Amino acid sequence: MSGDELPNTLYLVLLLMVFASSLAARRLPLKQTAQMGLAWVGIFALVLSLVAFRGEWRELGLRLKGAVTGTEQQAVAGPGGELRIPMRDDGHFWVQVEVNGVRSNFLVDSGASITTVGKDLAERATLTPGLRVAQVETANGTVVMHRADGSLRIGAIARDEFPVLIADQPGLNVLGMNFLSSLRGWRAEGRTLVLQP
Repeated sequence: MSGDELPNTLYLVLLLMVFASSLAARRLPLKQTAQMGLAWVGIFALVLSLVAFRGEWRELGLRLKGAVTGTEQQAVAGPGGELRIPMRDDGHFWVQVEVNGVRSNFLVDSGASITTVGKDLAERATLTPGLRVAQVETANGTVVMHRADGSLRIGAIARDEFPVLIADQPGLNVLGMNFLSSLRGWRAEGRTLVLQP
């Protein structure tokens, strides 16, 4: 036992002794004392699980709310302006992004170097393709895409004159590493993606 664990162990033993002496002072039959002891252990385990798994309970609440109301899960604002994005049933993180004020679903992909916008969204958001192009390696081979700049907003997180690529395919909206690396931090907590502005 290390020196750091000794005070915690002594505290737990002292707490157990106080609890046991309070039950003994009541002079209840052994069976009833054991039942009360088990009840307190159950209450302690319940409180501990509520505290230890509070993030998972929040996610479960969002999933239940979405199932009852029939709405898809959305990002939830957390402390300090951080954004918590629940994983969808397909195993991916999807988030609503506003591009020049036009809202659309984006797949969060840390494997994509640059944020990509589908041709249909680029037209609706009036993104003007520039003269610069980029060659992008995809699963289907090398694709040439035009670069553009636009404003992106996810909740309270906003980026102006942000570089994106415009894909020829409609609906190909991917939030890439250039956006994720512009944040103070990002991490996955189980089935929740946390973005820190």
